[in-house]
Amino acid sequence: MFFYYCRLAWLSIRRNPVLSTLMMAAIALGIGAAMTTLTINYLMSANPIPGKSEQLFYVQLDSWDPNQPYAEPNEPPDQLTYRDATNLKEAGQAKLQAAMTQSAAVIEPKELGKKPFMAYLRLTHNDFFELFEPPFLYGQGWSDEADKSGRLTIVLSKKNNDELFDGANSVGETITMMDREFEVVGVLDEWQLKPRFYDVTTGAFNSMEHGYVPFKLRETLEMPNSGNTNCWKSPDGEGFQAFLQSECINYQFWVQLDDADAEQDYMSFLNAYVEQQKQLGRFPRPLNNRLSDVMEWMENQQVVDDDAQVMFYLALMFLLVCLLNTVGLLLTKFVSKSGEIALRRAVGASRADLYWQHLVESALIGVGGGAGGLILAWLGLQGIKSLYGDNLAGLAELDLTLVAIGIVLAIVSSLLAGAYPTWRACRIPPASQLKTQ
Repeated sequence: MFFYYCRLAWLSIRRNPVLSTLMMAAIALGIGAAMTTLTINYLMSANPIPGKSEQLFYVQLDSWDPNQPYAEPNEPPDQLTYRDATNLKEAGQAKLQAAMTQSAAVIEPKELGKKPFMAYLRLTHNDFFELFEPPFLYGQGWSDEADKSGRLTIVLSKKNNDELFDGANSVGETITMMDREFEVVGVLDEWQLKPRFYDVTTGAFNSMEHGYVPFKLRETLEMPNSGNTNCWKSPDGEGFQAFLQSECINYQFWVQLDDADAEQDYMSFLNAYVEQQKQLGRFPRPLNNRLSDVMEWMENQQVVDDDAQVMFYLALMFLLVCLLNTVGLLLTKFVSKSGEIALRRAVGASRADLYWQHLVESALIGVGGGAGGLILAWLGLQGIKSLYGDNLAGLAELDLTLVAIGIVLAIVSSLLAGAYPTWRACRIPPASQLKTQ
């Protein structure tokens, strides 16, 4: 019976091509707008590291001004001081731990004809690579000894390796940076975290760094800041070392804690550490340390922008308007078929049969509108990508899940739109219609 209803629906659509096209276009416009914004919101809030998101924790210590919190109502700073990041790493109380910050330097290619370029670097510890599991194309991260001594080593991104070494295995080669020779110990394969949750302070959807170097180089080479730096009081003294020992925050710190007991133990360690620092005249505020796993941290930092959510709600309202227009068009179409409906009732068709027949027709219109809506959504995403470039790479893409959601949304929307027109059409008394024919 279902296939018979599909055949009747197709014949009805073909008999009224203009009206049917208008209904599909209305649904397509609503679905296109809704799916464009849904795609962006869905991928922005997706779990960026699903296998480990519940074991990775971001550390916050409340080292801020005693007279006011870092953020209302009583939020601790979103980064650590250099002193605290270094102390926590040296304590080694977690299974894995890595401090990090962003810096920048000019890389000078050795090959003739290639121009120097500015590279963004991630200063971090070697645990970074085990914490976040980036794929390696060649080599590996640096050693513990390189971490402690600040050896001039670097792990390159695939893009930079392609630029500097034409994609060849560059492990053991050197590059010139800051007038020094850095040894390449590893090359990452394609790696694009979306969101780049490990450092949302410099932009959760910015491109990945060009290279990764030991954290110790921040101090030994006096490498510059390239991220957000906030201070609640001026450094005690002048010079780079005074700045490093100040209460200025510019560093992120991540740990891996595999279970609830490890999390509780690490929180106890953080509280004991802060109490110790209080005895040294630091941390004037009450205890307010935080451990946030990946998804909690992204929610806390509002990685999904409020504007994106507002646009999504507006798109849903636009879809509702399109559906109301579709209701009017379906009502016009189904009421115009009252003679046909009356004849079918007269030869034995029940109201339920007619109801299902016209709902199938509504669903078929929804499938057409959904297909058109997905095309419009794809075009909309291409437009967004052209406006925002690499910052939305990987976020403005329709995957199979989203395609399925789009089709289901279109069918459900068309069924809801067709429910009232179908009911109205099937309520028409057949006798009165047959008399007028």
